[in-house]
Amino acid sequence: MIEFQKVTKLYNSNKGPALADIDLRIDNGEFVFLTGSSGAGKTTLFRLIFREEFPTSGRLYFWKKDTARYKPREVLEHRRRIGMVFQDFRLLSEKTVFENVAFALEVLGRSPREIRKQVPAALDQVGLSGKEKAFPGELSGGEQQRVGVARAIVKNPLLILADEPTGNLDPDTAWRLMELFEQINRKGTTVLVATHALSMVSRMKKRIITLEDGLLVRHKKQGEYAHEF
Repeated sequence: MIEFQKVTKLYNSNKGPALADIDLRIDNGEFVFLTGSSGAGKTTLFRLIFREEFPTSGRLYFWKKDTARYKPREVLEHRRRIGMVFQDFRLLSEKTVFENVAFALEVLGRSPREIRKQVPAALDQVGLSGKEKAFPGELSGGEQQRVGVARAIVKNPLLILADEPTGNLDPDTAWRLMELFEQINRKGTTVLVATHALSMVSRMKKRIITLEDGLLVRHKKQGEYAHEF
């Protein structure tokens, strides 16, 4: 599904690369954790996958197509196939839960009929049925993050990119969110989660990729690394 071939990303020629000579493949249907300290290159890797950035050198393929060669129409289609979940939720405070999730479909030009059908289904999947008319400020942090997940999955993406999604959540709520991602993954969606929560990574026993100063320093398959944390 995703393949990095010798990808390097430089933002400033006077500094080291944000990513250096990355070779990596993520297959369709995988659940992968991306770990590493702040500044390790996790967010840069996500930006490259989402096609917000271009590699300085090397190639990045999505379904065997070089993302740097996309035409403008293909860039939009590419981003429609990816759902983003953020640490800081990024909800619109003046919109209700329903409206926040619906917005993801409105920008894609979906009909009101589709929106009325798909938004309740997404909210039900994340356990927020009955909260449609609530505003973000009336929700707990965990509920706000679930709205963010509903917004990501409502367009039926092939891939979920979650950038530190548990960073503002307590441990119990964070674990419930990880269980939700696992449920989504079981239905066939590829999930890539960037996180500092190594105890949770160990507990879930999924594939792990670790970055350090832009380098891929560890790459373990499911269940191989739990004893290391």
